[in-house]
Amino acid sequence: MMRTLFLLTAGAGLALAQPPTVTNGGVVNGASFAQGQPITPGSLISIFGTNLAASTAQADSIPLSTQLGGVTVQFIHAGQTLNAPMLFVDGTQLNVQVPWELLPDGVAASVGMIVTSNSVSAAKVQVSAAPFSPGIFASNGLAIAVNNSDGTLAWPAGVVPGLTTHPAKPGDALIVYATGLGQLDNTPADGANSLDKLRNTLVKPIVMVGGVTAEVLFSGLSPQFVGVNQVNIVVPNVPAGASVPIQMQIGGMTSQSNVTIAITQ
Repeated sequence: MMRTLFLLTAGAGLALAQPPTVTNGGVVNGASFAQGQPITPGSLISIFGTNLAASTAQADSIPLSTQLGGVTVQFIHAGQTLNAPMLFVDGTQLNVQVPWELLPDGVAASVGMIVTSNSVSAAKVQVSAAPFSPGIFASNGLAIAVNNSDGTLAWPAGVVPGLTTHPAKPGDALIVYATGLGQLDNTPADGANSLDKLRNTLVKPIVMVGGVTAEVLFSGLSPQFVGVNQVNIVVPNVPAGASVPIQMQIGGMTSQSNVTIAITQ
């Protein structure tokens, strides 16, 4: 019986020691989740796989730590190893910020990435990185686009029970949340937010609403959220609709095509 107990507990120990594995193509922009899209310094990404963490944990303070729930993520490129700030971990998904210094020369490259969970490391994977990789945050295909006048989301009225939403009108100012818009005029520390000062992207994105170019009033970092870009736009004069597409173009890259807002006249 003692031998049987020993074998059972030994087997359990081996199961717990299973190395983390990153899914092929499982490193994606944290807003678009589009496979094949490169990652960008300063942006948020999600990493999908198995055995990535022993339990679920979420960051509860800023600046973000580079270790969460026993998990670390390292990027290796140009002779440097950089630890990624961590937002969320569980067994199948990690949400992290790409270190701002990942592409020191600003040139697209293949970079190494290693996930380590409770001192057990996954095999290094190669990930495409580029100076720009825009993605718009959305919920069920609806862009996280906030009307600047009343703080409501520019979604069809009543689309979420208990939440006040209403379509935007041409001329309204909207705050659109995104990630992957590239370097800034003043870079914060990895894992830090931007409450201390206004930070602009070096390149302003082109924002298309219903295929029409919108005026961009501001493009920079959100004050509160690590790795999140805030783009303030004026809604152009486009036909009304419950599902008007919105996209961002920057550095030859375009955000996902399946994100919409609601517009009324």
